Amino acid sequence: MEFWRNLTFGDPWRLVLLLLVPAIVGLYVWASHHRGRRGLRFTTTALLQLVGGSRPQWRRHLAVAFSLLSLTAAVVGWARPTTITDVPRERATVVLVMDVSLSMEAVDVRPSRLQAAVAAATQFVDSVPDRYNVSLVTLSGSPAIVVPPTLDHGAVVRALSGLKPQESTAIGDSIVAALRALEQAPRDPQRPDQLAPGAIVLLSDGENTVGSTAQQGARRAADAKVPVYTIAYGTENGYVDVDGKRELVPPDTATLRQVAELTGARAFTADTAGQLDRVYKDIRSEVGVEKKSTDVSSTFAGYAIVAAMLAALAAISLGARWP
Repeated sequence: MEFWRNLTFGDPWRLVLLLLVPAIVGLYVWASHHRGRRGLRFTTTALLQLVGGSRPQWRRHLAVAFSLLSLTAAVVGWARPTTITDVPRERATVVLVMDVSLSMEAVDVRPSRLQAAVAAATQFVDSVPDRYNVSLVTLSGSPAIVVPPTLDHGAVVRALSGLKPQESTAIGDSIVAALRALEQAPRDPQRPDQLAPGAIVLLSDGENTVGSTAQQGARRAADAKVPVYTIAYGTENGYVDVDGKRELVPPDTATLRQVAELTGARAFTADTAGQLDRVYKDIRSEVGVEKKSTDVSSTFAGYAIVAAMLAALAAISLGARWP
């Protein structure tokens, strides 16, 4: 559906030739009707079959239909169509923002939210293409760039294994820190004034408690044209014990969804380790591609050739005598 919705044409005036299609259909209907009236001059059906033979009408209609489809596809291809398609990125930077607030000690996800998140993030980093830079930012009351963008994915994995819980949750400030990390990534020599292409993957299990709001951070990312994929992590019944008091720590799904939407990315939820693994796989497939305008003239040329071959086969069947 997206293919057709984004379809545009370099020479749209050439589509005028598509008006030939209804004209040919009208001519065909008129000719078929005229041929039928001429056939009524024969007095018996048997005599008509001896003169013209008995051929199923659907074969003739099929040959015409495929011919018209071939003409339509050829005209559309001649108009130089383009559409938005997913193209694999040659280079990119992925900034992984990991929530290390105290709520990540909750054990509603076994063995704990933090340990399960580190295990899933490790697999995600290992699956990122070697040509992509990866960075790690911690999300707490004081967000920090733990590992700047690097092709040494092993350094990121080692840093993940050493994460420790910290106080508070500053989602907005962590997005700003992730943008600073992106600024440290190698620039495209042809576009040195632009950020390196990349994305932020933010996992959090709580609501923003300090610093700038999550929406403010999201707007900063949107202005920089950097998508922020969010993962609302944990269950509604998760809890931690603070100073002998049990406190519920459900994820702020609504806020994280808003962050993703403001930046043109997707929002995910995960309340088990298995779901988190699947989410990271989905994100990896999206981060690894970018939207580009692609010429699809050859696609329609292929449709035209296939339809022409089918039309030829249908025409041959009209003259063949089948047992």
